[in-house]
Amino acid sequence: MEVMSHSSAFLLPTIPADHRPPQTYALVVLNQSLPRFTPLLWNHAQLHLCADGGANRVYDEMPLLLPHEDPSHVRTRYKPDVIKGDMDSIRTEVLDFYANLGTQILDESQDQDTTDLHKCVAYIRDFTPNLDKSNLCILVAGALGGRFDHTLGNVNVLFVFSSLRIILITDESLVHLLPRTHRHEIHIQSSVEGPHCGLIPFPLSKSTTTTGLQWDLTNTEMRFGGLISTSNVVKGEKITVESDADLIWTISVK
Repeated sequence: MEVMSHSSAFLLPTIPADHRPPQTYALVVLNQSLPRFTPLLWNHAQLHLCADGGANRVYDEMPLLLPHEDPSHVRTRYKPDVIKGDMDSIRTEVLDFYANLGTQILDESQDQDTTDLHKCVAYIRDFTPNLDKSNLCILVAGALGGRFDHTLGNVNVLFVFSSLRIILITDESLVHLLPRTHRHEIHIQSSVEGPHCGLIPFPLSKSTTTTGLQWDLTNTEMRFGGLISTSNVVKGEKITVESDADLIWTISVK
């Protein structure tokens, strides 16, 4: 089985030159409070999208994350490349501000069958020919918290676009998919993440095996209504996971 490697080096101030994968990041900002390290994610990303009301968050909260800088300079520097969604949440003055700076505004209010995150990920996949997608990772700020149905909708996007690397990010944790088609090596950035972690099947794994966890799994069955591996702990710098089912991996952020 082919190995897929994972790393949270995007949380480091400088990404190591030999970091593999990925080298190319796109950042999507949703309408929840910005993680404290959003400026770092923004600086690592080659493409920046706001999903509808996520633009309000960048406009209002980015200056608060950089309190020693002039708010007007911060707002001008951290300008999204694209604002996309059904436009039911973004404030008019915020829309006008970014439009005047040259941000592309894509109104998809006619599409009520997909979430704003779905729309943004589809745009990155299908309409960004200048973005190197060979080692692409999509970072999503503000995907968790708020209404529970919104949170589950964002988790569902991981499965809809299972061929893409998508990481949901909050102040407390990272969440991404481990497709059953690969054996996984997760390289732990211990200075910025861990030690608490979890592996969650959707909805059933008959056999999952791990190494590098305090409570490793050995051909273990996991299912809702039975055992799921929450509140586990990473013990080293590399975790391996192999499963007959798609799993959600989550790890705490320091």
